[in-house]
Amino acid sequence: MLVLAIDTSTPAVTAGLVALDGDALESRGDRVTVDPRAHGELITPHALEAVKAAGVTLRDLDAIVCGVGPGPFTGLRAGMATTASLAHALGIPAHPVCSLDAIAADVAPGEAPFLVLTDARRREVYWAAYAADGSRIDGPHVQRPAELDTTIKVAAGDGALLYAEALGVQPIEPRFPSPIGLVKAADFTHEPAPLTPLYLRRPDAVEPAARKKVTTP
Repeated sequence: MLVLAIDTSTPAVTAGLVALDGDALESRGDRVTVDPRAHGELITPHALEAVKAAGVTLRDLDAIVCGVGPGPFTGLRAGMATTASLAHALGIPAHPVCSLDAIAADVAPGEAPFLVLTDARRREVYWAAYAADGSRIDGPHVQRPAELDTTIKVAAGDGALLYAEALGVQPIEPRFPSPIGLVKAADFTHEPAPLTPLYLRRPDAVEPAARKKVTTP
């Protein structure tokens, strides 16, 4: 099974082809650029380059996996629109996954619970808590680091690096979702849910208020 994995929920613009055979996963070609302003510009070229690097064509794909956040509106929109367009054109399923779960799937196995935190801007973090086996036990949420009340002191994600001192956590790898992690986090045993973004907060843009009527005396 050949799966194209896409994520634009973090500053990393990520696309990669993963071969899935039972529980075995093999990366066939990754394209990752860390640039928070280049999601719309790079995600489609990255996806096409990843497929080409694997020596296959888009028609060989069996499914697409897409990180649906939490993340900023503009970044998420680029990856999800690309995923939806490709899946529709190719007639293949698109599987949404929580991007924090994808990061958690790449954390090295251990014996203690851990956090995953990504930068939510506005001096806030998106976060979720995970058991030692990588299953999510809390979240996802968006909060200021100082308001995060937890006894867990190990955290993955770029938010852990940015706010390690404020949170009192030890940062661990990885920083961003990987194609392998995205595929690990996907559930291929059921029909995929709709591609619904996890924003966790309202967008900055709002509809303008109705204009006030102006009367003359």
